[in-house]
Amino acid sequence: MGREQPTAWFDELYAEGLAGAVSMPWDRVEPQVLLKEWAGRQGLDGTGRTAVVVGCGLGADAVYLASLGFTVTAFDVAPTAVEVARERFAGSGVDFRVADLLALPPEWQRSFDLVVEIFTLQALPEPPRSAAAQAVTGLVADGGTLLAIAFRADGSSPADAGPPFPLERGFVEGLARDGLEVVLIEELDGARAAAWRATYRR
Repeated sequence: MGREQPTAWFDELYAEGLAGAVSMPWDRVEPQVLLKEWAGRQGLDGTGRTAVVVGCGLGADAVYLASLGFTVTAFDVAPTAVEVARERFAGSGVDFRVADLLALPPEWQRSFDLVVEIFTLQALPEPPRSAAAQAVTGLVADGGTLLAIAFRADGSSPADAGPPFPLERGFVEGLARDGLEVVLIEELDGARAAAWRATYRR
C-alpha cells in the first residue's frame, strides 16, 4: 500500500491470516500477558469507568477489560478483524468499531478513563507513527490513564526493520504530552522479545 493509505494493509493481513495463508500469532482469546499482569498488580476495577482499546484486533483485550467492569469501546482499522471480534465475543458488551487511528471520531477526544495501546503504534512506519501517537494520547480523558505496550529496541535489529518497528525510549517518553505525565516506564525482557510497558496519567 502507498503512503496515502498507510493503514489499509491491516485488513488484507487479517483476511489472509483467517484464511490460513499467513501465520497469525495475535489470534488469541486470552488478554495480552503484560496487560493482565498490569491490571492484576493494581487490582484494576473499571466499574463506572470507560476504556478504549486501540487497534483491538480480534478483541481479547477489550473483552478482558469489560470483565473488569469497564464500559469498553474497541476499534480497529481492519473490518475483517472487527467482524470476527463481534462474532467471537457476541454478548460481551464491548462496542467494537471500525475506525482509523489517523481519522478518529472527534467525539472520542479526551473521552476515556483508560486507553490501552498494544503493539499498534509500532506497526506503523514514520510517518505516520507520530500522528498516530498524537491520536492515541488525545483519547485520554482528564484524570485518565494510558497504558502502552510495545517491543523495545535493544540494538539486536535495525530500527527501520519492520513492521513491527521496535521503539526507542525517546519515542516512549514522548507520549507524555498535552498534560499526560509518565507514571512508570518499564523495560521488560520476555521470552520472545524485549518490551516496554509504559503508564501515563492526565
